[in-house]
Amino acid sequence: MPSCLFSKRTQFSSFTSGLGTITALALCLTPSALLAQESSEPTAAIPLVPGEPTWDSFHGQLNAQKYSPLDQINADNVGELEKVWEVHTGDVADGSGDLPATVWSATPVFANDTLYIGTPFYRILALDPGSGEEKWSFDTQSSLEALTQPALKNRGVAYWEADEPEADESCQKIIYMGTMDAQLFAVDANSGELCESFADNGVLDANQWNDTNEKWPLSLLQPPTVVGDHLILGWAGMDWAYEEAPPGTVFSINARTGELEWTFQALSDEMREQSGTANVWTHMSADEELGLVYLPVSSPSPNYWGGNRTEEVPLGTSTTAVDIETGEVVWSRQWVHHDIWDYDINSAPTLMDLTVDGEEIPALIQATKMGFLFVVNRETGEDVWPIEERPVPSGDGLIEGEVYAPTQPFPTKPAPLLDQSEKPKVWALADVASFGECSALWDDLSYEGMYTPPTTQGEGTLGYPISAGGVQWGGVAFDPESQTAIVNTSHIVQYIKLYNREDYEKADSGSGNESGFAPQEGAPYGMRLEVALNRLGMPCWEPPFGELVALDMTTGDIKWRRPVGASQQYGFFMPESWGSPTIGGPAVTAGNVIFIGASMDAKVRAYSLETGDELWSDQTEAPSVSNPAIYEYNGRQYVAFVSGGNSILKDQVGDQVAVYALPE
Repeated sequence: MPSCLFSKRTQFSSFTSGLGTITALALCLTPSALLAQESSEPTAAIPLVPGEPTWDSFHGQLNAQKYSPLDQINADNVGELEKVWEVHTGDVADGSGDLPATVWSATPVFANDTLYIGTPFYRILALDPGSGEEKWSFDTQSSLEALTQPALKNRGVAYWEADEPEADESCQKIIYMGTMDAQLFAVDANSGELCESFADNGVLDANQWNDTNEKWPLSLLQPPTVVGDHLILGWAGMDWAYEEAPPGTVFSINARTGELEWTFQALSDEMREQSGTANVWTHMSADEELGLVYLPVSSPSPNYWGGNRTEEVPLGTSTTAVDIETGEVVWSRQWVHHDIWDYDINSAPTLMDLTVDGEEIPALIQATKMGFLFVVNRETGEDVWPIEERPVPSGDGLIEGEVYAPTQPFPTKPAPLLDQSEKPKVWALADVASFGECSALWDDLSYEGMYTPPTTQGEGTLGYPISAGGVQWGGVAFDPESQTAIVNTSHIVQYIKLYNREDYEKADSGSGNESGFAPQEGAPYGMRLEVALNRLGMPCWEPPFGELVALDMTTGDIKWRRPVGASQQYGFFMPESWGSPTIGGPAVTAGNVIFIGASMDAKVRAYSLETGDELWSDQTEAPSVSNPAIYEYNGRQYVAFVSGGNSILKDQVGDQVAVYALPE
């Protein structure tokens, strides 16, 4: 029986402890944005069609649909799935020893009749897809230090193969993996040996290009996006730390040689000197027929004060389409003007062909932290459904040097995935349990609607959603047969407060993963971001805390939505009607099945594409915060999950690869 006494934790994962507290407490208590640049004569789009039954990139395919045409496993028989093999890599740490904790978000890559996986200790494993038996492994010998992140982090590997392989030549098929200290390794996909013709004997040092405001290495946590013979390389850094930071640059690298081909910069030369970031830290998508790669661009630095960047930054917090051969901007849409909320565009846009009002449209969906789905023509960036510029709050005038965008883009369809029409409601259970603490907090938080700016007053500004994101980097899955989009959401309330420099130095009491205090060094203000919890650690806002949503993309209307997963702590599961916050995305198959992990209860699940009904689940050793992989090998369909955990959800880590199939 858990104790009836609880302490509040400052880490973001304290949200999850609060959910455990609930059960323990019960036991104790019985106009559209401007195009930055338009293509003068857009190339006619060639429709995207369902691909081969492979899963050879981070989102399954370059279009980021996370779709498999396999139907051996279907809605009628998925309940019979069984775990047919599992592997424990041994590359795991909970942070209690000499090593930082691990965060493992690697999508398994199926290619070359092999399942390839990268680990948070920066090793590559090549596994037999049918048995899990190791074919080879490669150790980068990277330093296991949390240089730019609060944990050791890896999102997997990338795969390339030559269009016309040369007989008896090595490295005609290559696996790439990056490290936190900015090294990109290229190894032969058959042997695991370094490709000596790539860069410096198989290793590319991306930090050679880190020449402005060098505060940290250009961490290569996300595998490159492979488009033809191009490796499109983004990088990750440190959020909330500095006013002046390394500016975001995307690099196109030759897949064979590692030679630099072109660069993309979201910031002007002048802005690069006085600001920074606006990088691409997540995966990208591409349309090879159009010759375009689509960049989800993050916000400039510092994240919560913009007095050093008051002029327009049109490519910041945007989706930007660039020419794959030159890196030149073809079109761009900015989704947040003068971003002072850390609303990074954090997932690859999903590309699809839609039939809207009888018209065939080459489209893309960009999911966002705000819970918006922006749908535009992927050739031109023009609206599919109108995207309106609407007035937003203008701030309290007390923040030195700050300016505020008078309007922000709002999609008219699909409707926002989270209700932002009013302040989130206080959860009566949490309020009563804390003797009104939640109501008191709500009263002390500034809130004038979506895009209320950060303030120094009171407890700060209520944000819903804010840095945690309405939609995280897993992005949107898409079934091209029914033209249905599937997306998982997190419903998290946070609050942000700015501190002038003197007050910040007095107040700073540390930070956790995506929460707590951060200095924004060089700016006049430090900041603090917290999840809205009561003193018992219970969420102050009403559930559900996460949902799975299916949308008819011929109309933009929601087909169904349901809580996804279950919140869990201390061994107790909350009611599934409360749902769970989620990290990681869904995958969908021609068998009308949606597969997803993502929830804090460390279960993996299958849902009906048609109805949203849960059809199957299994318990894994940690939350599966990676996208699942679906593949066929020797005539049998498999579903693979990496269950590694992420402290944003809960303090539970793992090193498990769990693979499922129907009984033979």
